[in-house]
Amino acid sequence: MARVLIVEDEHRISSFLAKGLTADGFSTTVASDGHTGLDYVLTGDFDLVVLDIGLPGIDGFEVLRQMRAQGSALPVIVLTARDSVTDTVSALEGGADDYMAKPFRFAELLARVRLRLRQANDQSGGREDRLAVGSVALDLRTRQATVGGRVVDLSAREFKMAEIFLLNPGQVLSREQLLSFVWGYDFDPGSNVVDVYVGYLRRKFGAAAISTVRGMGYRFDG
Repeated sequence: MARVLIVEDEHRISSFLAKGLTADGFSTTVASDGHTGLDYVLTGDFDLVVLDIGLPGIDGFEVLRQMRAQGSALPVIVLTARDSVTDTVSALEGGADDYMAKPFRFAELLARVRLRLRQANDQSGGREDRLAVGSVALDLRTRQATVGGRVVDLSAREFKMAEIFLLNPGQVLSREQLLSFVWGYDFDPGSNVVDVYVGYLRRKFGAAAISTVRGMGYRFDG
């Protein structure tokens, strides 16, 4: 069971997150200020941190800075009400792995938690060499893709997008999630590049492989 530390001073939000994550099989611990959160990170046994920026005591930026300075490599998803490019970049450059602006949908946060835990497991050597959903398969070692056993050529970006889809089959991924995973934070949020690359994958995997969920994003059905 993965252990998630929630560092959030708004009780309504921390309770909502704890209940939702617990219902989905995670073990959760809540800290309501920056000092307590940092103590938990450095002395506890956790797999991921959900970290608010606007905390009493020391803010989330300082918690993150001290975490990384003291050698903690825990994946961190930052929550912030400050929906600005400057704060987003500051958090990511400070060592955050992902970010979400309030208000957010729990389903999207859950997808990001699962993704970051998988990536952390990959980096620790637990990565599977092959992903397969329906007729689509990816060999993560050779970077080769097949559809029904037939090899298809994918660019590096196409392969990366295919990878996140196959890691999250049946789940709706927002354009923001796809941009973050495939292009990092150095992108124009107004760009239609995600839609363009989804179109590329549909031509190679089949039009029915990826569904559009209006107003939310895309879902890989295989």
